[in-house]
Amino acid sequence: MRARSRTSASTSAPLRDAEQPTPIRDLAEHELARLPTGIGELDRVLGGGLVPGSLVLLGGEPGVGKSTLVLAAAAGLATGPHRSAGAGAPPIARPGPPGTSRPGAEARRAGAMASAAGRAGPVVLYASGEESGGQLRLRARRLGITDGPAGEAILVFAETDVERIVERARSVHPTVLVVDSIQTVSLDELDGPPGSVGQVRESALRLLQYAKGDGTPVVLVGHVTKDGSLAGPKTLEHLVDAVLTLEGERGGGMRLLRATKNRFGSTEEVGVFAMGEDGLREVADPARAFLAESGTAAPGSVIAATLEGSRPLLVEVQALVAPAAYGTPRRTASGLDQNRLALLIAVLARRAGIALAAHDVYASVAGGLAIEEPALDLPLALALASSLRDRPVRPGTVAAGEIGLLGELRPVSGLAWRLREAERLGFDRAIVPRAGRSSEPVPERVGGLSVLACRSLREAISAALVPEPAGPVPF
Repeated sequence: MRARSRTSASTSAPLRDAEQPTPIRDLAEHELARLPTGIGELDRVLGGGLVPGSLVLLGGEPGVGKSTLVLAAAAGLATGPHRSAGAGAPPIARPGPPGTSRPGAEARRAGAMASAAGRAGPVVLYASGEESGGQLRLRARRLGITDGPAGEAILVFAETDVERIVERARSVHPTVLVVDSIQTVSLDELDGPPGSVGQVRESALRLLQYAKGDGTPVVLVGHVTKDGSLAGPKTLEHLVDAVLTLEGERGGGMRLLRATKNRFGSTEEVGVFAMGEDGLREVADPARAFLAESGTAAPGSVIAATLEGSRPLLVEVQALVAPAAYGTPRRTASGLDQNRLALLIAVLARRAGIALAAHDVYASVAGGLAIEEPALDLPLALALASSLRDRPVRPGTVAAGEIGLLGELRPVSGLAWRLREAERLGFDRAIVPRAGRSSEPVPERVGGLSVLACRSLREAISAALVPEPAGPVPF
């Protein structure tokens, strides 16, 4: 039987020309016709908009604003510049909430779906597995999208069965399909409750087949676990084309949108939003959004010139150093790497004479940001030294640089972008590493910003802190 199977496979029909292997130089190039969502920060992270046939996963903690963001994006897709005129198209009746018993409600809903299939303008099908139609309408009314074109072009389908969602999407032919959320939908032929490993994986695979087969972008909303990773199997991240993460403290007003995977664009870009009563709104000047309004210099506060993709952001790094009352000194970090903080404490003690072994150390990035780039080393070290010596950093100073184990300062990428942004925001002094052999030379001035290039951490601390006051040093 095994031999006959091999023979039949070897004598199978020859491949068609389209199935033959092709040299990579002969492959045809196709321009990706993206669909802009109308939200500039979201389009920036996506790389210009949604790609037809793509599967996008948006994750985040509960209450961070995922559903608000996708609903606003649906409104933007329905009313954006790519929307056709649709003159003379029949109006679409809004589907009523599930379970309604009003006469003719089902008929009106079916008529709306049928009209959508022949609609000239874009249609967004919003499959809601967490909220009912009435709850979703309350959210849409708060966002101000119930009236106008968006109120007609966004079709709500409260359903948790994936097969029915795909069947309805194929009958409606939407411009974009939104599934909120992937943890609430399931397939009847599989065992296990919604949200289980098998259900999440197979549901995403079925939606992927629909997206690729019909060329319709599909946006999935997903939750994250306690450790910050996306709930469900790791293969879910491998199935999708892009993984977006919405970050931010629930009590804070700022939200950051990052791409941890993007097959059609960069993963280095970041979108900045502010949460308000009317939902998420784009921040007009992200570089200034995370700076404190008070201009008073305080010990332990340093402005860092960071870079998120091609966007420079100026953030405030704060540190508090206090004598340890008893036991092992505490090391607490918020918004930065705990291991990096421990390393910098050791380098400060060994290479710069800043002994913190007997002190509690608390460090954070203001505004609820989480930053891991190496350029944060120098601002953090300066903040620790400033807090220990109770000497503030000179007003109008920004810093950026990586610190090595020997206490040397190493150049960072995008220094020119960081310096130009700092000069635009009114800073007049920057402390950066001296250029290495293979790096670009560091300018002495950038407009009204004077640039001080330092070789070592000890030299940077001397240049950053205000002159030492008369009297004994605290601690």
